[in-house]
Amino acid sequence: MTDNRLIWRIGGFVFAALVVAIWQIRANLGLISPIYLPSPQRAMNSLINGFSNGLLLDRMMSTVERMIYGWGLASLLGVVLGSIIGISRAARSYLEPMLEYLRPMPASAVIPVMIPILGLTETMVLTVIGFAALWPTLLATIHGFSSIEPRLTEVARILKLSRAGFIWKIALPNALPDIIAGARISLTYALILSVVGEMLSGREGLGQFILSSARLFKAPDLFAGVMLLGLLGYLSAMLVAQLEKHLLKWRKT
Repeated sequence: MTDNRLIWRIGGFVFAALVVAIWQIRANLGLISPIYLPSPQRAMNSLINGFSNGLLLDRMMSTVERMIYGWGLASLLGVVLGSIIGISRAARSYLEPMLEYLRPMPASAVIPVMIPILGLTETMVLTVIGFAALWPTLLATIHGFSSIEPRLTEVARILKLSRAGFIWKIALPNALPDIIAGARISLTYALILSVVGEMLSGREGLGQFILSSARLFKAPDLFAGVMLLGLLGYLSAMLVAQLEKHLLKWRKT
């Protein structure tokens, strides 16, 4: 780890400790009612108790399951469709107008459309997750496949590579860094929409746990759920970063 990275890492921990300290001071001074702002210790105790009795673990696993399913389907569709659009000019000319129409549409605008069609079901939640998580991977894949250097295309022509060989040996390795970067953003969107979908549909998960805790004025449980949600987002980003290092080892050679 370089000195700059170490400094930034330490700075991040210091900032987190400062936030917790301010939180503790405000809780001790009673500036905000403990009904709304519990102390960090009470929130942490609620988090530990939630794991010990299995409630928070079950809710977390439900959210993780939805996040992974939605993200996986969106990533698969994004890579397949993005590679076709990135390589084929004909496909790009046909599909680009529709994609440009749908791309700016926020997932929050899709939810009211999906609820009457699919109801407050698991399918509705996964559909909204997939819609939100699709675009970063799709656009990154299109960029990766459409930005192949001309000299690589010339090499493929000299070697007389088939279309499948060109995609597998040249286009995909060239696009892989973009695809992984898009997939990392898609995973964040998948987590966000998993929670939102659970809140709206009442499906079991962290979103439903946080919302019900807020409605019942269970502030320690509410903050425990939010803390766990932040930890889940951090760990998922770290896992994708490790996957990126593993898949892109060849870039360092």
